[in-house]
Amino acid sequence: MERLSEETRGTLLSPLIDAGWSVQPDRDAIEKTYKFADFADAFGWMTKAAIWAEKWDHHPEWFNVYGKVKVVLTTHDVDGLSTLDIKLARKMDGLAE
Repeated sequence: MERLSEETRGTLLSPLIDAGWSVQPDRDAIEKTYKFADFADAFGWMTKAAIWAEKWDHHPEWFNVYGKVKVVLTTHDVDGLSTLDIKLARKMDGLAE
């Protein structure tokens, strides 16, 4: 796994930024807060996302309060963003629809 290159970074991140993700200012990571109707919906989404994260061996940093889930994605092995972060962000967005 490699850190995103400057050449691919804009192309891969742009659609995620349009979908509500943002780049953290203090580290090479992206974040998004998902809002759900209630705790059960939020936890159900987290369970589905966790299955994919485990399957891909790429685990998010996340924080849940009632119907909100804040997600931070970065690849610790490369100390920054990788294609795994892009892949998991897209999957999480798809699961939230």
